[in-house]
Amino acid sequence: MVYIMAFLLSFVVVLLLIPPLSRLAHRLDFVDKPREDVERKLHRQPIPLTASYAIFTGFFLTYIAFTKQLSMETAALVAGGMLLLTIGTIDDWYKTKGKDFPALPKMIIQISAAVLVFASGIAFTGFVNPLTSEYVMLPFWLQFILTILWIFGVTTVINFSDGMDGLAGGLSAISAVTLFVVALAKGQSDSALMSIVLVGVTLGYLKYNKPPAKVFMGDAGATFLGFILAVIALDGAFKQATMLSLFIPILALGVPIFDNIFVVIKRFIQGKAIYQADASQAHYRLLRAGLNHKQVVGVLYLISTCLCLSSIILMLVEM
Repeated sequence: MVYIMAFLLSFVVVLLLIPPLSRLAHRLDFVDKPREDVERKLHRQPIPLTASYAIFTGFFLTYIAFTKQLSMETAALVAGGMLLLTIGTIDDWYKTKGKDFPALPKMIIQISAAVLVFASGIAFTGFVNPLTSEYVMLPFWLQFILTILWIFGVTTVINFSDGMDGLAGGLSAISAVTLFVVALAKGQSDSALMSIVLVGVTLGYLKYNKPPAKVFMGDAGATFLGFILAVIALDGAFKQATMLSLFIPILALGVPIFDNIFVVIKRFIQGKAIYQADASQAHYRLLRAGLNHKQVVGVLYLISTCLCLSSIILMLVEM
C-alpha cells in the first residue's frame, strides 16, 4: 500500500505541475525552438523545457514524505539533484538561444554530484566471490573510481538518449520498474521506494511527452533521471552482488548503455569529441532506416523490456 500511495502521489504531482510550468516557460521564452539546420531537432514548434522541475519536485516531495528517516544519503541525493538541475538549466537556456554550453562545466558538476553520493556512503563496495561465497571488499580508491564512473556514466547515457518524444522517459520508467522488482525481491525497501517514485514521475511526464510532445525535460531532467537510476542501482541491485548478478542493473539499463557505448566508440574512431552532439544514436539510425517516430520508440521499448526481463530472470537464477 505504501508503494501504491508513493506512486500515485509522485504521478499526480508531476501531472499538476507541468501545465503551469509550461505556461511560465512560454512567457520566459524558455522553449526548445525547431531548427532546420540541426538533424536532431525533430519537432516543428517551440516546446517548453520546464518538465525537469516537475520531475525533481515530484520525486523528492514524495520520497521525503514516505522515507522513514532523513539521512545523509537523502541529503546527498537532494544536493546532487539540485546541482544537476542547475547546470542542466543553464545548458538548456543556452540551447533556447541556439548556442552550445561547454561540456567541461557539465562534466565537473556531474562528477561533483557523484562524489556527494559516494561521500554519503552509497557506493559500489565489492562483490560476493562465487567460489568461496565470501564478500570481496574492494580497496577504497577502487570503490571511489567505480562508483563515480557508474553514476557519471548512467547520468550521461540517459541524457544522450533524450532525443525523441517519449524515449528517455519511457526507457527510464521501464528500468525503474525492473529495479523496483529487484529491490522488492531482495527486501531493499529504500531502493524499492526510490524506484516506484521514479516510475510515478516518469509516467506523469510521459503523459505530456508522448508523441507529439507538449513539453520537454531538457538536459536538466534527463541527467536527473540518470543520476537517480544510477543511485538506485548502487543502493539496491549492486549490494551484496555476485559476479553474475552484477549484470542485473547493466541489463536493466541496457538500451541507453549499449547504444551509447557504440556511439562513443564511433565518435572516438572518427576523431570527434565524445560530448559533441550528433545524430548517431539508435533512434536516429532507425529513423534513417525508414521507421516512423512511434515505431522507433516502440522498437526501443521492446528491446529494453526484453533486456529488463533478462535481468529479472538472472536475479531469479541467482536466488
